[in-house]
Amino acid sequence: MTIDLIPPNLPLLPPEEVRIEQVRATLYPDRRRVRVEVSITPFRERPNLEIVLRNGAGRVVASASAVAVMNFRLAFTLHLRDSADPSPDYLATVILYYDDPQSPQDEQDAPLTDAPVTPSQGY
Repeated sequence: MTIDLIPPNLPLLPPEEVRIEQVRATLYPDRRRVRVEVSITPFRERPNLEIVLRNGAGRVVASASAVAVMNFRLAFTLHLRDSADPSPDYLATVILYYDDPQSPQDEQDAPLTDAPVTPSQGY
């Protein structure tokens, strides 16, 4: 029995062509956690991600690292560090890199939204 995790005709890109397709940051109803969803172009070699959530003043209020991700669609739950009520001026930044996070291959921002989080969103 063979289980195909990747569709057989999907073109897998070399590292230099891998990009972030979409980032979405959604506040959970408890207002203490944020769901960050990331879509990446199909890849041959597994990239790394840095996810940072900043408040309106630019201060980091949550962060996460993902090393050698295995999927093209990912979802992370970040727990907010400060006690202030999150506002729409919060910004999630996702950095994609292979060797050095200081020299990212791609970077994308997404504002924090208050939309309800549902587990059936495909991530």
